[in-house]
Amino acid sequence: MLTLKLLRDKPEFVIEKLKVKNFDAKDLVAKILELDTKRRALQTENDAILATQKQKAALIGKLMKESKQEEAEKVKAEVASLKEKSTEIAKAEEANNKELENCLVLLPNLPFDIVKAGKGAEDNEIVKEGGEDPKLAKDALAHWDLAKKYDLIDFDLGVKLTGAGFPVYKGKGAKLQRALINFFLDENTKAGYLEVEPPVVVNAASGFGTGQLPDKEGQMYYVSQDDLYLVPTAEVPVTNIFRDVILQSNELPQKMTAYTPCFRREAGSYGKDVRGLNRLHQFDKVEIVRVEKAEDSDKALEQMLNHVESIIKKLGLKYRILRLCGGDMSFTSAITYDFELWSAAQQRWLEISSVSNFADYQANRLHLRYKDENAKTQLCHTLNGSSLALPRVVAALLEDNQVDGKIMIPEALRPYTGFDYID
Repeated sequence: MLTLKLLRDKPEFVIEKLKVKNFDAKDLVAKILELDTKRRALQTENDAILATQKQKAALIGKLMKESKQEEAEKVKAEVASLKEKSTEIAKAEEANNKELENCLVLLPNLPFDIVKAGKGAEDNEIVKEGGEDPKLAKDALAHWDLAKKYDLIDFDLGVKLTGAGFPVYKGKGAKLQRALINFFLDENTKAGYLEVEPPVVVNAASGFGTGQLPDKEGQMYYVSQDDLYLVPTAEVPVTNIFRDVILQSNELPQKMTAYTPCFRREAGSYGKDVRGLNRLHQFDKVEIVRVEKAEDSDKALEQMLNHVESIIKKLGLKYRILRLCGGDMSFTSAITYDFELWSAAQQRWLEISSVSNFADYQANRLHLRYKDENAKTQLCHTLNGSSLALPRVVAALLEDNQVDGKIMIPEALRPYTGFDYID
């Protein structure tokens, strides 16, 4: 969340920046500042009472030593009254602070200056394109037909076992999944990311720390009996490894990668946009997460973008990179780049990765800090990216590599699959 210092020092700046995200913050900022003023006034009042209480407690001891029992009893009564008053103020302070925090978490992160205003996906900026346009035969099939033809993925069986959006991978389809996961993890570890295997359920504190709660409550699968959430992305448990942590300057950067299944209760629609692997409720994804000093996070973001791009290049797929406009960015992001693959059979772009810098927004929620060279405590910056999400990568791999009745496996993947093609 945004820091109180920023809101106190630059309220108009915050209001203007959030307009880029189509968020009207004027009334909310005013309320936060009002609550903050009240918070400080209550704290000052209580501090004064506690100081007086301490002085009078010392006076009681002095009077007792001097055998001035009657005067001591009067002061004791005053101290009791002060304690009662202090308790009342503390309760008011607690209620005020709770309301203040509830308001603070309603403010999105500020977009970086380079982020342009816009309503949605149609206003995103294409910043780079790469790869060659696959040359497919006129009778080329979409991945859902290929999956059935070669018995790779059974969507109907998934419906039987669970419901729509939970496919069953079979044979070479299952091996392809496992190959991609291992390939992505190996590429990430070669780039210096420490592999971790986190839980796939998290508590509410973890969801709050990375900003999924309360913003995306309706999109997460909730286990009510245990008060736990199924992870929508490995970003949540991995970033929360650093919750309530103070790092030393020489411990930064922190770079981690993890594979998890991901669960999202996203509202679906009908048609090609959600058919097959295009949108699922459960899917596999490999994630990269970084914790950085503020002055290093821009460079870290560039390195992450180059790394994700390098993996896509090794798969030989046509891609493009978009910088999201304010209206299409997440609540917590300061800047986001999406990677999309071209599906020649569907004639559409498929999003397969988002790479984001959250600046100190998540770190403030997480209480994630580090001590700089002067032993001063500073908020860290957090970043994360998909490296990569599997479903649409699989869709593009199947569709764009169908040749003469076979699906060719990219050369970089063959050591992982153990086969060169699917027929």
